This record gives sequence, C-alpha cells and structure tokens, in this order.
Amino acid sequence: MALAPAATALVVGLWGIRRRNSLWSDEAVTYEVAHRSTSDIWRLLAEADVVHGLHYFLMHAVFALWDGGPVALRLPSVLAVAVTAAGVGLLGHRLAGPRAGLLAGLALPLLPAMQRYAQEGRSYALVCALVTWGTWLLLEALDGGGRKRWAGYGAVMLAACLLHEFAVLGLIAHGTTVALSRKALRPWAVTAAAVVAGLSPLALFSATQSGQVAWIGAPDASDLGVFAATALLGTACARLGRATIRRPVSLPTLALPLLILPAGLLLALSLLRPLYVDRYVLYGSIGLALLIGAALDRLPSRATVATVSLVAATVALLPFGLQLRTPEGRSDNVNAVAEAVREMSAPGDGLVFTPARRAWVLANPGAYAHLDDLALASSPAASGTLFGTEVAPAEIRARMLAAPRIVAVADAYGEPGDSTGRAATKSAVLRAHFEVCDTRRVTRAQITVYARPGYC
Repeated sequence: MALAPAATALVVGLWGIRRRNSLWSDEAVTYEVAHRSTSDIWRLLAEADVVHGLHYFLMHAVFALWDGGPVALRLPSVLAVAVTAAGVGLLGHRLAGPRAGLLAGLALPLLPAMQRYAQEGRSYALVCALVTWGTWLLLEALDGGGRKRWAGYGAVMLAACLLHEFAVLGLIAHGTTVALSRKALRPWAVTAAAVVAGLSPLALFSATQSGQVAWIGAPDASDLGVFAATALLGTACARLGRATIRRPVSLPTLALPLLILPAGLLLALSLLRPLYVDRYVLYGSIGLALLIGAALDRLPSRATVATVSLVAATVALLPFGLQLRTPEGRSDNVNAVAEAVREMSAPGDGLVFTPARRAWVLANPGAYAHLDDLALASSPAASGTLFGTEVAPAEIRARMLAAPRIVAVADAYGEPGDSTGRAATKSAVLRAHFEVCDTRRVTRAQITVYARPGYC
C-alpha cells in the first residue's frame, strides 16, 4: 500500500527533473537565499519572506550536504511527494480497504498539480507530506486517544504550518472531520489551540511583511471554475465510493473537507483581501486522491478498473506531463532571460529593472557581470534583502543620463508597481532621452535595449 505509490511518485518526480536546467523566479529566490550564510538568512527574514524561513534553512542544509544545482533544489520536493503518496496509500487502506488504498496512492503522483510541485524548489510538496502524516496521526488519536498520540498529531501539523501558514486551513478541515464523526472533539480542540498558539508569533510577524503578497489578484473565473469542477469531481467520487463497511471515520468524511474547505475558505477570504493561489492549498490533492481511489475500487470489475486507470494515467502524463517538464512549463525562466540579455547587450551597457525585482539575476549573477546595474546601491546578500537596495531617484537619473546604452528588464505582468518613485524615474528618463533599439519578450520578462539617438 505504501511502497508501490512511493516508487511511482519517485519515477514520475525524477522524470525530467532538470527541466533543461531552467529555473523560474520563485525557485531562483530559494536557490540564492539558501546559499547565504545562516546569519544572512536570519537577517533577511527580519525584513522579508519570513513565511518561507523554515524552508530556506532546510534548503541551506541540503546545499551544505550536496550543492547539486536544480536537482538538489527539487529533490526534497520529489521525496516529499513520494512520502505523501505512501501516506495516501495507507490512509486509503485504513478507510476503504487495500485496493482503494493502492489506487489512491497511485493516483496521487499523477494529479497535474502534484506533478508540477514535485519538481519545484519550494515548500508546497513538503507541506503535503506533513499534512498527510498529520492526518494519519489524527486517525490514530481518534482510534486510541492518549496524550502522546494527540501530541504527535499537533507537532506534525505545527511543522506543516511553520513551513507555510495556510496549512492551518488543513487543521480546520480536520476539525470538520472530527465534528462530523462526533468523536474526541475536546482533545482535538485543545491540540488545535496549541498548534495555533505555536504558529501565532510567525503569523503576527509575517503580517508586517504583507506587502510581499500585493501581487495576488482577486480570484478570476478560471480559479472559481477549477475549484467548482474539482469539488464536483470529489463529491461524485464520494458518492460512487461509499463503503459498505462501517468505520469510525469514513473516507468521504475525511477526504471531502480536505479537498473543499482549505481552497473554499481561501477563496472566500480573498473577497476581503486577495490571497488565493492554488499552490497554497496543494494538500487538498490528498483528499482528491483518496476519493478517486475509493471510487475506482467500487467499479464492477478489475478489467474496468485497469482500463480506467490506464486511460487516466496516459492523459495525466501525455502530453501534459511532457509540457510540464520543459522550460515553457512555468510562468518564467530566469536562465532564458539571462541568455536573452547576454545576446542583446554589450559590455559596459547599463542595466535597470522595472520594478526593482532582481529575481532574474539571483541564480545566475555571472550572466549580468558585463553590465552596470545603474540603480543598485547594495546587493541582495549584502543588504539583507531579497532583491537588493537602490539609490535615490535623483542618483538613478544621473547614472542613466551618463550611459549611452541601457538594457531594461521589466515584468510583463504579475508584479506590483514600485511605489518609491524609482520606476517612474527610470521610465521618464528612458522616454525623454533614449530611443528603442530592440525589444524581446522572454516568458514573463520584457527586455528592451535603449540608446541615445545614434547609439543603437
């Protein structure tokens, strides 16, 4: 029940893990920050990204053991999905029988979202693994009680929440399962209160850095459509997979809250303050996989199960799986941007970023070494910030006017504007004193070469 899903997850996760040596900007941030010293990471977290602090320290330890580039960056996520698949297999076995468990565990690593985040150097797959085994420990505590079991459950769920705060929504899903099962509501409430208390210092401090999620927009029709379709699929699987054997906690009672509540609550909260991003509640895939496994188990014959499973696996892996393992499978590619800048620029050219988000540079600073970053005051590591600090607008203007050619790297979409006036200064100088020589769109970046008239 555990080994076959884990092995499948490893094979699927390791397939194309390098993505042709591409990195997208969030991974580039992880890569650069994890290579800083522990004191420099602490210094950064005082200013930004404290919500990802535990993951940065974990990746710092990984790179200290093996500095294996993109593979080392993504390998913890691959292993985490394998651990998640093993746990889902055991959960399915416990709640609906051996074949349902096996099918659920095999379905988990084939889900499109799990395939994606199994190969990303961020914390989301690790959170899934912790929520999965926290769910297992919850069932252990509900079956046998005892302070040690509840303490183990609380410790694992707190670890998940410290890796990413929105894992606390999984705690709410667990509370719904406990309430529907009418078992041990008081010890669960005490344990949940302890988890929330342990998370509170991080949550309160991260609230002071809320400007970092200003890029998140209100949920659109596609977000709502995907949520509705997934919820309907899960509900249909729950009806099909209803077990005839009575258990203290039924599979739908556990899986449906995990699938629906975290995403639904985050969507509802986004009506007040946009915070919904599907990867923040990736662990809802645990519930979906359990429901799919139970539904397949109820099909009338083994041949039907095998046929449906084969078709589903083929659809999941081809062509979606192929595209996901290319550089084009992510919203941007910092290495492709660096290569385009190298091709379009000449030694000594000026360089500006609008907005001042140097994620493009973090994983490959050598590619920009021949350029003069005109606005930079202090590098990310030296300043204890994510993207470095910039000089005052007047100094930026003076430096730009002294440069005959400037390469401007802009976010085409998805990032908030610069409220300090520096972006406005850069744009005004370029419009008034320079002409466009060349421009190129590379994934999410717009790269434009400007020059004084006659210098293109």
